[in-house]
Amino acid sequence: VKEPNLKKARLSFKEKINEFDKNAIRRKVHEFYRNKELPTLNKIMQAVNDDEDLPQFKRSTFHKLLHELNFVFVKRQRNSFLTEKEDLIMWRRDYLQAIKRYREEGRSIYYLDETWVNAGDVREKIWIDTTIKSHRDAFLRGFSTGPANPSGKGKRLIVLHIGSAAGFVPGGLLCFQSKKNTADYHDEMNGDTFLEWFQKVLPMLDDNCIIVMDNAPYHSVKIEKIPNTSWRKNNIIEWLQIKGKEIDETMVKAELLRIVAGEKEKYNKYVIDETAKEQNKTVLRLPPYHCELNPIEMVWSMVKGCVKTNNTSFKLPEVKRLLQEGVARVTAEHWNNFIRHSVSEEHKFWEIDNVVDRIIDEVQPIIINVNGESDSDSSGTD
Repeated sequence: VKEPNLKKARLSFKEKINEFDKNAIRRKVHEFYRNKELPTLNKIMQAVNDDEDLPQFKRSTFHKLLHELNFVFVKRQRNSFLTEKEDLIMWRRDYLQAIKRYREEGRSIYYLDETWVNAGDVREKIWIDTTIKSHRDAFLRGFSTGPANPSGKGKRLIVLHIGSAAGFVPGGLLCFQSKKNTADYHDEMNGDTFLEWFQKVLPMLDDNCIIVMDNAPYHSVKIEKIPNTSWRKNNIIEWLQIKGKEIDETMVKAELLRIVAGEKEKYNKYVIDETAKEQNKTVLRLPPYHCELNPIEMVWSMVKGCVKTNNTSFKLPEVKRLLQEGVARVTAEHWNNFIRHSVSEEHKFWEIDNVVDRIIDEVQPIIINVNGESDSDSSGTD
């Protein structure tokens, strides 16, 4: 009897690339615009692959990644280049205008986010004695062979916290051990866990404050489901009738969904947003893949640095203690420095959109349809 072939699940390119890498790649694209140069796939991939701090990509994978980051390939008469989708640009512009207005109103702004810490997290680079040739050599000379290395990443802690210019909110830390062996730590959190923590934290925050968060699935649980194309026709009719709409039984599904679209804004609400409103607080959602606009990302980097520097046991209880110590070391001064950096990034994004417009306006566009056909017989590559 032969043992069955057990294939190890391969990670997709999305799972291999973290949020910091995604944002670094977005900045690479915008650097071309700042230099008044049109970005193409080859140029961007070369810039990314030349960066030692970023992963190496093949062309096909990098092409998929750019689409995942909401970039679109735009064809012009003499140039082809990448730009961001209009809905993402508008989301970012709306966010930048909103947070600027809230600051001018003097409202307290809190930033929340989740992260993770592995039991095997250590500094990637350390000082070693290159004169030590072997364990025996070290023993005979009365030296050590250097620090021990972890055997792997080990078990994982999932961490959630919230803070502002005043520092971390006391009592706001949530930390628990991961139960799943997945690449994405977001798989560990769910809507119920996050809502329970959020309800506990809300009374600790200033009245009429703003709460900045990303669009993770557990942040975005809807109060009720809205009909879409996957719904059965009878269920769509029932939903519309409950909402008080008069429906002609002869209507086809497309007509029903058009009525749904007109009613959608009334009912397309998030549990978290409404929970915050009940306590006179407002949720402000970051545009996708813009973690540099959230200062808590830099706070987490500082906390993780404390863990990695002092982690010698590679045991989860000790790592949890180091994490708590790292959180305690983050002061209001640190938070203010990180917030100023995020505000600086906000200004850059606000200006770069205008720079992109000026560059694009220099040449006449060729409209590309979804099916890949264009209004010109000319062809080109990126």
